[in-house]
Amino acid sequence: MLAGREIIVGVTGGIAAYKTAALVSQLVQGGAHVTVAMTADARQFVGAATFAALSGRPVADRVFDDEHYPLGAHIELARRAKLLVVAPATANFLAKAAGGVADDLLSTLYLAFTGPVLLAPAMNSEMWEKAAVQRNVQQLRGDGVRFVDPEEGWLSCRTRGAGRMAPPEKIFAAMDELLTGKRVV
Repeated sequence: MLAGREIIVGVTGGIAAYKTAALVSQLVQGGAHVTVAMTADARQFVGAATFAALSGRPVADRVFDDEHYPLGAHIELARRAKLLVVAPATANFLAKAAGGVADDLLSTLYLAFTGPVLLAPAMNSEMWEKAAVQRNVQQLRGDGVRFVDPEEGWLSCRTRGAGRMAPPEKIFAAMDELLTGKRVV
């Protein structure tokens, strides 16, 4: 159902970024046109070359990239995409989005984007349960942002708890539902 759709996949700096590579691959195989926007911290976990190879497009990572986006990547990408999904969405990104902070390409793109937004948080369970993070999540939900909530499971900090990013298939299904309005079972 996502075939032919222009989708931006934002990747932030969390270990779950490796799962986002599988999501991008699934989207492209399904016929979606995907541009990946990475934060600098995301590059600590997965290289831009991985996402460029999977998407068949250059990875966006700078607000001012005159070579690919003369008007600014945040403007050009926001205008052409039908959906913005951020996976993983770290506590840092949630705070920026909830507070309207725009200090890198992805946070600036979030503010410039007028279509539906889907966030797939991933973080340590103590971080996920922190009152400040939950306030940011509630603020974003109130702003109309949709979530694929993190799941309980084994975390990279060697503990079990809530905070594990949802599997790519679940994020894909939520994206499909958001764009088509059809509930996927």
